[in-house]
Amino acid sequence: MEKHIALIRGDGIGPEIMTQAVAVLDAVAERFGHHFIYQDAPMGGSAIDAFGVPLPESSLETCLASDSVLLSAIGGPKWDTIDPALRPEKGLLALRAGMGLYANLRPASLIPQLREASPLRSDIVDKGIDFMVVRELIGGAYFGEHRTWTEDGQMAASDLMAYRESEIRRIVRVGFETAMKRRGRLCSVDKANVLDSSKLWRKIVNEMAPEYPEVEVRHMYVDNCAMQIVRDPSQFDVIVTENLFGDILSDEASQITGSIGMIPSSSLGEGSRGLYEPIHGSAPDIAGQDIANPIGMILAAAMMLRYSLDMPSEADAVEQAVSAVLERGLRTGDISEPGCTAVGCAAMGQAIAAAVAKTR
Repeated sequence: MEKHIALIRGDGIGPEIMTQAVAVLDAVAERFGHHFIYQDAPMGGSAIDAFGVPLPESSLETCLASDSVLLSAIGGPKWDTIDPALRPEKGLLALRAGMGLYANLRPASLIPQLREASPLRSDIVDKGIDFMVVRELIGGAYFGEHRTWTEDGQMAASDLMAYRESEIRRIVRVGFETAMKRRGRLCSVDKANVLDSSKLWRKIVNEMAPEYPEVEVRHMYVDNCAMQIVRDPSQFDVIVTENLFGDILSDEASQITGSIGMIPSSSLGEGSRGLYEPIHGSAPDIAGQDIANPIGMILAAAMMLRYSLDMPSEADAVEQAVSAVLERGLRTGDISEPGCTAVGCAAMGQAIAAAVAKTR
């Protein structure tokens, strides 16, 4: 099978971890008889340096012409002081909008070999951590009107958090469908005691619930949800929420699993094409030192195999290879433990690629 994959190598540690993800995908292709064709799509700080914009039109066209897109990480202090309209993050927002990616799925699942790395108490961890955050991605405060003005001699600013009914319905449906594929429990997170947008959100969730009688639905205010994630994460199966709340909660969820370097995410819209990335940043302070953890990037490639390329067996092989390598005691610095073997970024990627060929 032939598939076209757009690669956004990004900034900081991005190129390093992308190299390892591609090595693992090449091992998958060899084992399963596929042909992956890669095409670079510059975006972020490196695109600003080369083209003067964070997302060149040619890069968006490459992504739209591909079967799926793999993104490492973008940004860094180098571009913090440039025109806000040209910062690397603007490229990511433009890519999401250009590809129509309105649903971000981010798993929070504790890998058994990293149980001791979780900051939570052992009695909490023992109850289990395995849930999915479904975040609306191209609406809300991030995409609403932003204004800054002077009033009565002082600066003022506002950001509009607006949602249309159709935008809420499509992401809530993703939440329900995801719950149907998991354990059948959906927690809708809002701030309906304060915000009109959340009141509309809750109304629509309640209207849609009868379409999914197999799914248990409950509502939770976002501040309470933030507390419950660290108090008892085992209570959650699928969390569905709007853009700003989802950004915060999914980052919190990533931390309780032990390392932000281990968590992948997928951004999906209509059709099968998606954008897959690890959730961590570009970590420019460790770039080029061969100490970055490539596992989040590699697991993002596994999500791509599963959700966009319809290759579940291949995705299983990658996930099993990651587990096998961790079981052998190999660790990058961010997940190091006493008695384990410290390895660098390249060595970890090579070990996982080799394990893909052996895992049956």
